[in-house]
Amino acid sequence: MRLDPRFRAALYGAFALLLATGALWLAADARKDTADGETWQAVAANLLMIHGGLAMVALMLIGALVPLHTRRGWRARRNRVTGSLMATANGILIVTAFGLYYFGSDVLRPWASAVHLYAGLSLPLIALVHVVTGRRSAGGG
Repeated sequence: MRLDPRFRAALYGAFALLLATGALWLAADARKDTADGETWQAVAANLLMIHGGLAMVALMLIGALVPLHTRRGWRARRNRVTGSLMATANGILIVTAFGLYYFGSDVLRPWASAVHLYAGLSLPLIALVHVVTGRRSAGGG
């Protein structure tokens, strides 16, 4: 169930940029209470805007992935465990991102933030395991 190389590059690129902007935002946000806090606040805001835009691109790519890859893999009974983990992690990221944008609650927002952070940081490992497992099951190395 290998992806077209251009689609795979777009998918990997979007997720790499999401990881980078998320990690950079985390670093900038941690510095907002320093002497240069105003600058870091502006950097964090810009990173968050870029991260949100990239998330929209990722949503389009994930949507294309369902008929091109996910359904075919599921029907072929291939790589279901790691594929389910990928779908679950992406679903968690989507729901928590929605929550981060719309939750006004002082209880729900920090919870959504923590879950989003851990899901986002774990996604590259889950993706790596998914790809390696899929290639092994296909006899591709």
